[in-house]
Amino acid sequence: MLEVSHLVKEFGGVRAVDDVSFTLRPHAITGLVGPNGAGKTTLFNTIAGFHRPTSGSITFDGKPIGGLPPHRIFRQGLVRTFQIPRPFAAMTVLENTMLVPAGQAGERFWNNWFRRPTVRAQEHACRDRAREILAFVGLETLSGEFARNLSGGQQKLLELARVLMADPALILLDEPGAGVNPSLLVTIMDKLRELNERGITFLIIEHNMDLIMTLCNPVLVMAQGQLILEGTPEQVRNDPQVLEAYLGGVTS
Repeated sequence: MLEVSHLVKEFGGVRAVDDVSFTLRPHAITGLVGPNGAGKTTLFNTIAGFHRPTSGSITFDGKPIGGLPPHRIFRQGLVRTFQIPRPFAAMTVLENTMLVPAGQAGERFWNNWFRRPTVRAQEHACRDRAREILAFVGLETLSGEFARNLSGGQQKLLELARVLMADPALILLDEPGAGVNPSLLVTIMDKLRELNERGITFLIIEHNMDLIMTLCNPVLVMAQGQLILEGTPEQVRNDPQVLEAYLGGVTS
């Protein structure tokens, strides 16, 4: 589904991503781990179009996407979330979710006068879809709540709901467990499993190794901008190079 080949991203001569190559198979949940500064988020941003590659190639669903702007990559079905969710704070949970679909007729102001039936029909369909997704992630009772009033974990669920409105094939998740209480983390993991069973592919950055070892297979390990290992959770847990680079040489 996603092929990254000899990818390099430099900032002022510093290689944040250094000759990284890997392939994501469809319908897998792949983990991406490594110490702080390993280049994980830069890799995400380069795949998703927020950075232009210095060199190398990125292919999604058989089409080259390296260097395309984020909105074009988004429309091809590759979406990403962020470690710190940034919903529109003064809009409700439902409104935040309804904003996502591209090309809505109501986005062109004159359509609200000349194509009212079309605008109304699309809005009703969008609202129904948003409510269905909010029910799936467990936020249906908060649909009328302002986004600023949600907890950190609830905002992560809202972020997930928003990307689902785009009908993605591949989701890049940036630390879905960060700042989330244990009960909501279990909910998020259950939803990711269910979405994966429906055919959505995931690549997940996460520092919570329990989440990675429970949810992901395979696991990619980065250190100093390079991909140092790809393997099963058990292989990653016991690899001496990983223990040295990521776990400080201490087994768990």
